Amino acid sequence: MTAPRLALVMGDAAGIGPELFVRLLAEPALRERAAVLGIGDARILARGIEQAGLAPELAIEPDREAALARLAPGRPVFWDRGDCDPAACPPARVSPAAGAAALAGYRAALDLAREGRVDAITFTPFNKQAIRLVHPAYEDEVVEAVEHLGIGSPCAEFNVVDAFWNARVTSHVPLKEVAGLLTVERIVERIAMTRDALLAAGKAEPKIAVAALNPHAGEGGAFGREEIEVIGPAVERARALGLPADGPFPADTVFLRALSGAFDAVVTMYHDQGQIAIKLLGFESGVTVLWGLPVPVTTPAHGTAFDIVGTRRAKLGPSLAAVRIALAMAGARFPGRSEP
Repeated sequence: MTAPRLALVMGDAAGIGPELFVRLLAEPALRERAAVLGIGDARILARGIEQAGLAPELAIEPDREAALARLAPGRPVFWDRGDCDPAACPPARVSPAAGAAALAGYRAALDLAREGRVDAITFTPFNKQAIRLVHPAYEDEVVEAVEHLGIGSPCAEFNVVDAFWNARVTSHVPLKEVAGLLTVERIVERIAMTRDALLAAGKAEPKIAVAALNPHAGEGGAFGREEIEVIGPAVERARALGLPADGPFPADTVFLRALSGAFDAVVTMYHDQGQIAIKLLGFESGVTVLWGLPVPVTTPAHGTAFDIVGTRRAKLGPSLAAVRIALAMAGARFPGRSEP
C-alpha cells in the first residue's frame, strides 16, 4: 500500500505550535504510516524540541526538491525554509515575523498540493492577529487558500468533535448580514459538500440535519420567514437531489438530536450557531477541516495558547485527530492509502 504524503506545517512560532509539531513528528504511528514533510524554520524546530523535551529523528533539507526526493514513511523530512528568526518572534508574543512565516509555510504547502506533490495538509495553530500584521486583508485559512490557488469552485470549513461534524452556510460575516446571504442554492451547496466530506472521512451513509435561523424555526412565520422561504425549500431541493438532509430544526435542540445519534452532521446558518455547540462539546478535542481544496486540510480547532507556551501543558489530542482525519480523507481520495 502506498503511504499518503502529508505536509505538516509549523504554525505560529510564538505559540504552542512548535511543541505540538515536534510531538507529532515523534509519533510512531504517523512516522510508519505516512510520508511526512515538515515545513518551517529549523531554528524554530529547535525551539519546539526544547519545549517538547523530544528530539525526533529527522532528515533536514534547506531545498524543497531535495526534501521531496527523500519523502518516505519511517523518517520525516523537514524542509528548512529559514524564514523565521527566533529573535524576531519571542515566545508568547504576537509578532509579524511569526505571522509572515506561518503564512508563507501554509502557501508553500498549498503549492505542493496544487502540484500533486502531497495528499493532505495539517498545520499547527496560526495566530490571525500576527498574520494580519503582514497581510491586513487576511480573513481566514479558507479564503486564503481559495485566493492563493485561484479556486473557482466552493470550499467549506467543518468543525469536528469525535464523530460529530458541523458545517455552516455563512462564516466570518457580521450577524446582521446573515439572513441576506442565505439562498436556496447556497444551502444546497453546503449540504452537498457536507455529504461529500463525510463520505470521504469514511461515513458510509451520512445523515445531515439543517438548522433553522430563527427562534423555534420561525414558529410558522411568527419570528421570521427564512425557514419558509429559503431554508425549508433548500432542504426539499436537497432531498430531491438525493442528499441525506432533514430539517430545518430549531437550533436550540438540533444538536441534542445529533448527539443522540440521529445525525452525523448539522449544517448551521452562521458562525456562532454551530461554534458554541461544538466548543461546549469538546473545546480541547476539536478539529477544523477545510474541504474543496486540491487535498484535505486540517488543523486543531484551538488557538496558539500563549498562556501555556513552554510549560508542556499543551494537549496533543486535537493535533493527532487533525492528522488522522486528513489522512483518512486522503485515503478516500487516493485509494490504497492508509491512515494512522
